[in-house]
Amino acid sequence: LIVHANHFHALMYLAMVSAAPFDGREYDALNVYVAMCYYRLDYFDVASEILQVYVQKHPSSMVAVNLKACNAFKLYNGKAAEAELKPLADSQGIPVHEIESDLVKHNLVVFRNGENAQQMLTPLMEVIPEARLNLVLYHIRNEEIDEAYSLIKDLEPTIPEEYILKGVVLSHKGQASDDRDTLKMAQQYFQLVGSSTSHCDTIPGRQAMSMCFFLLEQFEDVLIYLRSIKSYMEGDEEFNYNYGITCCQTGNYREAEEHLLSVNKPAYKEEYQFISALTRTLIHTGKPNAAWEHYLRLEAAQESFLLLQMIANDCYKMGHFYHAMKAFDVLERL
Repeated sequence: LIVHANHFHALMYLAMVSAAPFDGREYDALNVYVAMCYYRLDYFDVASEILQVYVQKHPSSMVAVNLKACNAFKLYNGKAAEAELKPLADSQGIPVHEIESDLVKHNLVVFRNGENAQQMLTPLMEVIPEARLNLVLYHIRNEEIDEAYSLIKDLEPTIPEEYILKGVVLSHKGQASDDRDTLKMAQQYFQLVGSSTSHCDTIPGRQAMSMCFFLLEQFEDVLIYLRSIKSYMEGDEEFNYNYGITCCQTGNYREAEEHLLSVNKPAYKEEYQFISALTRTLIHTGKPNAAWEHYLRLEAAQESFLLLQMIANDCYKMGHFYHAMKAFDVLERL
């Protein structure tokens, strides 16, 4: 989403405005900039409240209406965001997607969850820097890591979103090729954001720090950071995946089961890391038969062998001797 002003500058601007009282009737446009700062600080409800007064007076302001839509997206969803743009389109007698604004065209792709991303964002990359970032996100979500990497490999990050996104791409790239140097670089990008004074207490900052510790395999620390933002991430597929894996690694199997079973994205459910964690979780929560079913559905020979070893050993430890015997029997005959 496009709303310019970085986190530190936003704090400085709000401090200056607070120190210099002004007559709102004479400088009401200042409310847009104040709202923009609150948006950048993740106070979306406050930003919306401040912005509402200005939009009522100036309903055709492209900047204000776009910011109002961005707030709606953060607070609710893409449909709510697009609804905020509709009055602007109606005043021109056109559909929303025909509004002549690169800003709106870009944000509509985001509001519509990447619809027509390549077609719309590629020509905007030279005009709107965020277009490149959102195109990278589009490729990541579609498991097109090489395409995402080609777009971001030469980017020198200057803002937290760029550091985080480059870290995400590098972590995917490093895990796919088992490249420790690339994973180390990803970990450092996450750490830069998560440990910064301006972002250490924000949701993205804590997510970044959790990913830093995840790559370092320090799962107790990962869990501390993920639990601190859990109430804000309800229903988020990526969060449930990471939280479930982390709970499994730290022996919190009941929590792991709850969050892993709430993951619905097919691509995640097909990953061996997910299957292995869920299988182990089911064994440790007294469901060895369900764990065995996961082995029967796994087709990859090498992964099937690894899963079978884990089932045999964990079932034995947990006293599920029938399923332990079945697994050891199959291993003996392989």
